Amino acid sequence: MLLTDQEVKEVLDILDKTYPDARPELDHTNAFEMLLATILSAQCTDVRVNIITKDLFKLVKNPQDVLDLGFDRLSDLIRTCGFFNTKAKNILKTCRILVDQFDSQVPDNIEDLMTLPGVGRKTANVVVSTCFGQPAIAVDTHVFRVTNRIGLVDEDNVEDTEIRLMERIDRDFWTKAHHIFIFHGRRTCKARNPQCQQCTIRSYCKYYKEVIEK
Repeated sequence: MLLTDQEVKEVLDILDKTYPDARPELDHTNAFEMLLATILSAQCTDVRVNIITKDLFKLVKNPQDVLDLGFDRLSDLIRTCGFFNTKAKNILKTCRILVDQFDSQVPDNIEDLMTLPGVGRKTANVVVSTCFGQPAIAVDTHVFRVTNRIGLVDEDNVEDTEIRLMERIDRDFWTKAHHIFIFHGRRTCKARNPQCQQCTIRSYCKYYKEVIEK
């Protein structure tokens, strides 16, 4: 059974108070750095990405800098990241498009961002919400797991989950909701061993009621 609209508001309020410091955990200082970091984050932890970009961002300040590095140097710099060869190719292709079509600027809309190699809807949502202040809910593995597990939504894929979450959550809270779901998923509602006894919303949670309490 899904949470009621009132329960959704109560859950969001509790999580907001539980994680008042919820924010993007990928280190960045501008939209270009966030774009590269988010591309790198696929199948890789934010901790690992931040280690990689600490050195990478000292060398590259714009798309042309990346192109000047070339494939071999770039792939070597991101080697400890999963699928580094594919990501290096995508980053180089993306930077070429940014230089040729967008005056070396990161687009501020989802449609243009999704034309870039290595950029899916999740990455585009992260960039527009974090860097351009546009309301968006980026559904990564944590958001998908948490929102379906607690009963906020009941969907089989990330696309439908995003649509349903946008329907159930006030637009002005989309971006904050994205961050608090990720914090909750990483710190409490873990994939293999959810910490239900310390969870601040367990009294609302479908999984807790149907699996743990029984």
